[in-house]
Amino acid sequence: MSELEGYFIDWNGKLRSTADPGEDYVCDVDRVARYVAVMTPKGMLVHEATLYRTLEDIAQAGIKSTLVPGTVSWGRPEEGF
Repeated sequence: MSELEGYFIDWNGKLRSTADPGEDYVCDVDRVARYVAVMTPKGMLVHEATLYRTLEDIAQAGIKSTLVPGTVSWGRPEEGF
């Protein structure tokens, strides 16, 4: 795992990798503060989340979510995505 990789929960409760957040988004990760800023390629902030360094950290926090690849849309089916 690279120094900047980790995991976060998106606004729909899906678990995503900071290395592959999807939707052409990029992640700015602050490992000390355990903070993830999800941004558009032009730098607009679209989501903030807690950084989980490992899948074990997520399980220890009691979070039950499925890891999805970046190809999975951030939208909901009821929104037409």
